[in-house]
Amino acid sequence: MFDIKWIRDNPEALDKALASRGMAPASPRLLEMDEARRAHVARLQEAQERRNAASKEIGQAKASGDEAKAAALIDEIASLKSFVQNGEEEERRLTALLDDELATIPNVPLAEVPFGESEHDNAVHHVSGEKPDFDFEPKQHFEIGEGLGLMDFEAAAKLSGARFVVLKGMLARLERALAQFMLDLHTTEHGYTEIAPPLMVRDEVMFGTAQLPKFAEDQFRTMDGRWLIPTAEVPLTNLVREKILAEAELPIRVTAGTPCFRLEAGSAGRDTRGMLRQHQFMKVEMVSITTAESSRAELDRMRDCAEKVLQRLGIHYRVVTLCTGDMGFASQMTYDIEAWLPGQNTYREISSCSVCGDFQARRMGTRYRPTEGKGVRYVHTLNGSGIAVGRALIAVIENYQNADGSVTVPEALRPYLGGLETIGRA
Repeated sequence: MFDIKWIRDNPEALDKALASRGMAPASPRLLEMDEARRAHVARLQEAQERRNAASKEIGQAKASGDEAKAAALIDEIASLKSFVQNGEEEERRLTALLDDELATIPNVPLAEVPFGESEHDNAVHHVSGEKPDFDFEPKQHFEIGEGLGLMDFEAAAKLSGARFVVLKGMLARLERALAQFMLDLHTTEHGYTEIAPPLMVRDEVMFGTAQLPKFAEDQFRTMDGRWLIPTAEVPLTNLVREKILAEAELPIRVTAGTPCFRLEAGSAGRDTRGMLRQHQFMKVEMVSITTAESSRAELDRMRDCAEKVLQRLGIHYRVVTLCTGDMGFASQMTYDIEAWLPGQNTYREISSCSVCGDFQARRMGTRYRPTEGKGVRYVHTLNGSGIAVGRALIAVIENYQNADGSVTVPEALRPYLGGLETIGRA
């Protein structure tokens, strides 16, 4: 969320940034709303000052015996009091209108973000590993899972409808092993603290990380007005909401493995088969809270942590820098990590790491006190998948499939499965 003072000073910069995202200019209407609010506040202040002055003049009028003037001043004060009371309510209304409008404006991309309109304009940053070579036609994950008798979409549909899955036996255990492996890696080698957060949160928490108000229709809401988390980024980032931290406490790095819930699971008719786009899925999330000076380097560090998961699993992948037109609402810059899926013969996103600058911090009211210098500053926030567990399961199944329909267990996961080397038909 933006400071209106910054927009006053940099209207062209805001509109240029919005244009890079394919959006119309916003500064004219924002500045018009701001000017109306400021003009009203000025009139309100003048009325308050006049009321204070008139109060003093009443005593002077009475002291001089001018009762008529005193009575007129009393009437004037009564009128000013009514204006001020109504004016304060109008100020709150105008401020709320401006804040609501500001809340719908996406973040400004960093200068290094490539310009583009869609995913087709994203830039490949680097590629890691080699594509697996099969001497048979590789299958997609759902063909393998159903062939093993361990992946049941029909049962899930009877229970919950479309875009759900029931995993059984060793595939259910493999999914659990992947999450455990990721959490162990991030907590023991990458310096993250594991958190077990609530899966339901309040409106203000969703607002803090910018899921609300713009993306309300993509979320699941409970009967009591709370929200099921679309990602652990939401509760993890909001752990520091409304706090003033000491610079010595930064960076804060936390991680969690949670179910995630998304009402909008993708474009209509896209990826309707399989586990790629689900209303409920497991994900290990990383969140960092840091200073403005270190946030850009922290983004590269977070991306490296996510990459390490795929490297340990032996999955070929590439990293792309998202263009201005494909970035998320709150992001200043985003790396997507795309795993190779031989069954689809294409790369698919398996992790997304973003730096948000102070965009979320302003919405949460989170600042820090510098070790040197006076005052407080807004923190910078970052979030990244470390990684999406369901999609990691897909990548393992497709990359480690065998001609007989079995799946070889990656060495990194075997300790979590009692040394099991191959998953065969149940």
